[in-house]
Amino acid sequence: MVGSLAIAAAVLILLPHFVPTTTRKQHNDVTAAIFAMVGVLYAVLLAFVVIVVWEAADDARATTFREADQLAGLYWTSRQFDSPAGVELTDLTLQYAHTVIGDEWRLMADHRTDPNTTGLVYRIRDTTNTLQPADSRQQAHFENALKHVEGLASERRARLTQVQDAVPPLLWVPLIAGAVLTVGFTFVFGISSIRLHLAMVLTMTAMICVVLIVIKEMNYPFDGVNAVEPDAFQVFLNRLPTTR
Repeated sequence: MVGSLAIAAAVLILLPHFVPTTTRKQHNDVTAAIFAMVGVLYAVLLAFVVIVVWEAADDARATTFREADQLAGLYWTSRQFDSPAGVELTDLTLQYAHTVIGDEWRLMADHRTDPNTTGLVYRIRDTTNTLQPADSRQQAHFENALKHVEGLASERRARLTQVQDAVPPLLWVPLIAGAVLTVGFTFVFGISSIRLHLAMVLTMTAMICVVLIVIKEMNYPFDGVNAVEPDAFQVFLNRLPTTR
């Protein structure tokens, strides 16, 4: 942002030496009409991208809570089985939460996933399939456990698909080019007061830079100042007993 402001200020200060203000002032009407069109198009593009990254962050946060909800349901269901498989399943659900918080979340900030957590999902599924219902009540719990396991795996897959950037690299081309074009049009205006012109140009440059920085920080749901945190899994661990 500082670099952009410095470049804009330098260009505006040097411009009168190459194109006099009186010459540019003669074309203010035409410049204003074109600038209005360019500005509106770029504003629409910025608004669209901001909405995209904001919704991506909200979707990612909602996915983590749905995943933690499935894990909590599986935890409570596993406690209905006193068999070794039931005890193991309870421990696996707790281990899964700790691994997601301690290991996988840190890797997700680097656009990676944890193969050990994937292995835990397989172990949870295999252990659930070994449960032996002793009566009709446990049979109902067994069926619920299977649903929770599939739900857990499904929500985890959804979370892992969100480890990519919300804004594709190709979209950054019009974002940057539009910023340069929009700010560039402000140089064409002929304004007698260089201080007033400088204030207008720097204000617009700063506003565009701020929006682009916000988009960059929110581009990836699991990194940046607005990164999604593993709060849902932490709540699961804080509110459920850890022993049987």
